[in-house]
Amino acid sequence: MIPLLVILLSFVFQPVRIKYNGGGDWYNDPEILPNLCNELIKRVPSVKAKPAEVVLTLDDDRIFQYPFLFITGHGNISLTIAEIENLRKYVFNGGFVYIDDDYGMDEYFREEFKKWFPDYELKEVPLHHPIYNLYYKFPRGVPKIHEHFEGRPVAFGLFVGGRLSLLYTYNSNISDGWTDRYNDPDSLREEAIKFGINLVLYSILF
Repeated sequence: MIPLLVILLSFVFQPVRIKYNGGGDWYNDPEILPNLCNELIKRVPSVKAKPAEVVLTLDDDRIFQYPFLFITGHGNISLTIAEIENLRKYVFNGGFVYIDDDYGMDEYFREEFKKWFPDYELKEVPLHHPIYNLYYKFPRGVPKIHEHFEGRPVAFGLFVGGRLSLLYTYNSNISDGWTDRYNDPDSLREEAIKFGINLVLYSILF
């Protein structure tokens, strides 16, 4: 087996933001992925990364060059048939998609998910999963960065062959903590960055 350190040293990570139709603001907070990458470089020296985000649509075959795709927004999301087919191919062949509801996306995403993966259901990610302990520890699960609804934050996943291939965070808004524009307490931003680093490492290693 190839040591994990060798895998990390031989890989250059670059984040991809997915552009989609439907009216939702896919471009929300353009600094968040570069900020997360810069923190990754500082905190995990064995990882090489290019902070500048790449923007792609899901029907672009270049998505297969990247292990981590990011989707966010406040409203509707709609994919074409070609985008759905490529998304399926991506996750069924080892890719990882992270979708963060930035408030207002939930009802649209859940309807779309049924079209994307009609034979699958979103399931809550159990606390023993590596995204909660791969590098930083989150014994209580996904942290809540912004209070959009009452109740706890939840991380849902699409599992393909037992592997978490798509992660959807609800009532958490992790990605807002990757920027300082909202004047969040340092403690909240720290939790968001740590969780984001876990997700990046998971996408590379699993």
